[in-house]
Amino acid sequence: MSNPMDMALEAAEAAAGRGEVPVGAVVLGPDGRVLAVAGNEVEARHDPTAHAEILAIRAAAQQLGSPRLEGCEIIVTLEPCPMCATAISFARVRRLEFAAYDAKGGGVEHGARVFTQPTCHHRPEIVGGVQAEKAEALLKQFFATLRDPKS
Repeated sequence: MSNPMDMALEAAEAAAGRGEVPVGAVVLGPDGRVLAVAGNEVEARHDPTAHAEILAIRAAAQQLGSPRLEGCEIIVTLEPCPMCATAISFARVRRLEFAAYDAKGGGVEHGARVFTQPTCHHRPEIVGGVQAEKAEALLKQFFATLRDPKS
C-alpha cells in the first residue's frame, strides 16, 4: 500500500485539476485498510460542505455501516477547518494526521481550536506538519494560478 499521505496528496492534485482547492483526505480503518479517499468537491457539487474530510468521513461511515469511525484514522493535506474538525470529533476518529498548517482557516491548531473546547466530546490524537512542504507547494501553485493564469 502506498503511504496514506501520498494518497491524500494525489487526491488533492486531482482536486486542483478539477478547479477545486487542492485538499485531499484518506480514512484508514482500525486494521489500516483504506476505507475512503476524497478530494474537495465544493465547486462541482455546489456544496460548501463538500470538503475532502467530510466526503471521506461519509464514505468511510458507509463502508463500516456506522456513523462512528472509532479506531479509524484520517489523513488530510491541510489542517481541517472548524466544520471538518467538528465532524472528525463527531465521527469519533481515533487519530488525525495533517500536512500543511492553515493559519487563516484552520480549526485545530489555529482559529477555533475545536478539540480544545470544553464542549468537544472527543479529541483525536493529532499529528500536524506531515509532508507539509508538498501540500503547501500545491496550495501556493493553485492560488498563484488563480491570481495569474499564466503562472
